[in-house]
Amino acid sequence: MSLLDEENINILETMKQYGPRNLQQIARKSKLPYTTVYGRVAKLQSLNALRSYIHPSFSKIGLVRAVVLARPFPGKELLVRDALKVPGYWLRIIRCTGEPNGYYSLHAIPASNQQDFRLYLDQLVTRSVIKDYQLFWLGESYAPLANFEYYDPKERSWRFEWKEWSRAIQSGRGADGKKSSSAAGSGFDKKDLIILKELSLDGRVTLAALSKLLGMTLPATKYRFDRLVEEGYVADYVISVLPFVPEVSDLCELRLDFTTESFMKTAEKVLSRTPFVLNITPIIGLHSLTVRIYLPRQEMTNLMTFLSSLAREEVLAGYSYIQLDPATQLTQTFSYKTYADGTGWHYDNREYLQSVASLVSKWSKLEAEQATPPTGPALVVE
Repeated sequence: MSLLDEENINILETMKQYGPRNLQQIARKSKLPYTTVYGRVAKLQSLNALRSYIHPSFSKIGLVRAVVLARPFPGKELLVRDALKVPGYWLRIIRCTGEPNGYYSLHAIPASNQQDFRLYLDQLVTRSVIKDYQLFWLGESYAPLANFEYYDPKERSWRFEWKEWSRAIQSGRGADGKKSSSAAGSGFDKKDLIILKELSLDGRVTLAALSKLLGMTLPATKYRFDRLVEEGYVADYVISVLPFVPEVSDLCELRLDFTTESFMKTAEKVLSRTPFVLNITPIIGLHSLTVRIYLPRQEMTNLMTFLSSLAREEVLAGYSYIQLDPATQLTQTFSYKTYADGTGWHYDNREYLQSVASLVSKWSKLEAEQATPPTGPALVVE
């Protein structure tokens, strides 16, 4: 929080609006000297206080994201983690507590294989790899930057206006949210996926680095990059900063089920303008949002009161939350290696279930070895 002075806030907000790559543009739009912007961004990155990357438009590249909440059998938590990784289409796997007490995992599955992925999870239950699971499919995400209107740089303190946010959701007031792009793309190939993958790792990756990786000229690489941006393949720039002290803050995932679509859209706008929301994603087919939050522990009671009041006013039909353990988090980009020009995405449940059978066999062998008492000289008690 000591780094969140007025100049850094100005830089972060400009990066969110215009993208993090062109520091000269950021300097111009923020009305700060280029040397100031360059030096401050370099310092924030060197201190691991700033990460920037993109959310690709998964729908444009033929993928749909899914959240799986998996409940393990006691003692078999690591088996569940490894089984969730087998198909290769996972994005994030992290231990969670709440409902369930198990694993939260995020996946990007080929759109034509949604039913196959559900069958894969059913097989994990049948084979006693997981006890049970919940699965829901997601739309495109939006990652708002913390709203610094609620921050006092001099006092280094935040305001949490729970009543204001509750009234705004109930009355339909709220700032404009992220507008999704519906423009059709001209198609993509493996090289486009590699560019999107690199941007998913580092939103400030240089065109020179991309050109070298792809084995293409700089002008050809720039043409591809510009086309991907213009056609909406870059859905959102994520400017990742932690606005609160990690030692006294919690990472949680909320599921909010609204009584009407209108309330859901209003809540999406209002929540995107708060200081504690990291990510907002609609759940496909429902008037529901999944919301990633990062909140000081002392505000958790106020959050629960806020959600309860929305339920009493019949804005929410229901809500739930789980706490995530950042120390256990595994992440990777979308599974671009399984895509081939001409044939598309490769997905094979038979192949994956053979890997699961091997996992279960190794696990059973390990359990048997641990259950066998060690051999050695008999113990004589006199």
